[in-house]
Amino acid sequence: MVEERLYIVTYDISDDKRWRRVFKLMHGYGRWLQLSVFQCRLSAQRRAELARRLEEVIHGRDDHVLILDLGPADKVDPRVESLGKTFEAVTRAAVVI
Repeated sequence: MVEERLYIVTYDISDDKRWRRVFKLMHGYGRWLQLSVFQCRLSAQRRAELARRLEEVIHGRDDHVLILDLGPADKVDPRVESLGKTFEAVTRAAVVI
């Protein structure tokens, strides 16, 4: 069994076209939480792949991406305080293809 870790990925992209590319890319790796924030369950291989693909899109001098490692995905229970709009925690569910 491949161990997955839970990550929060957040980004500040200075160009709208690159921002849209990053946003679309991130949808393939995690769940969108809000504007430029995603929650991702990733194996070490998928995490490295994500970082490589992000580096291909962003401009290092102008853009900024943070990948926060919260720990082993099955052992982490993120505690979220939400102010304002309602927040729905991401739940793991099977996807049948």
